[in-house]
Order: sequence, then structure tokens, then C-alpha cells
Amino acid sequence: MTMEELMNELQGQKTNQEDPNQISLEKLFNEDFMSKYSSCKSFNEFLIKGNFQVKTEEDVDNIPDELFDRHVVRETEFADWKSMLETANREYTRIS
Repeated sequence: MTMEELMNELQGQKTNQEDPNQISLEKLFNEDFMSKYSSCKSFNEFLIKGNFQVKTEEDVDNIPDELFDRHVVRETEFADWKSMLETANREYTRIS
């Protein structure tokens, strides 16, 4: 997923030409996934709880990996962002 697509997804906007091979964050980090593995009901709530002001591509780029990983550890059952993302991808692939 490109940074532009990530930002559009975080802002609840859909692109007109969605790549069928790309999984939206809404689908990947759905309510069931977030409720099962975190203290949040949505990925957006997860970002807000971490005080991440994500409105532009620059905002995403400016989140230090270490800071995001610490938030993942605090709010989820995962050791880091990579683990959370990999699990979400596996679960989405299994149910779709």
C-alpha cells in the first residue's frame, strides 16, 4: 500500500481505482481483529489513543518506528508493528 493510499484509508476516503491486490486498513484491522488483539475497537481509535496526528503523508513519515512499536506493545498483544501487520494479513487471508 502506498503512503497516499494509506492516508486516504485513514481519512476514510476510497480511491476511484482500488488495486484488487491491496487490502484496505478498514478490512485488515477490522473491529473483530482490533477487539481481539487490542484495547481499541478500530484502527483509527488505536491511532488516536497513541496521540498520533495522522492527516498527511508527512505525519505518517514522522512517526518514529520505536514510538509506534511502543504503542503497539502498550495497546495490543503484539511485540511490534511488524508482528501486528503480519498477523492481520494472515487472518484476513484465512477468512477471505
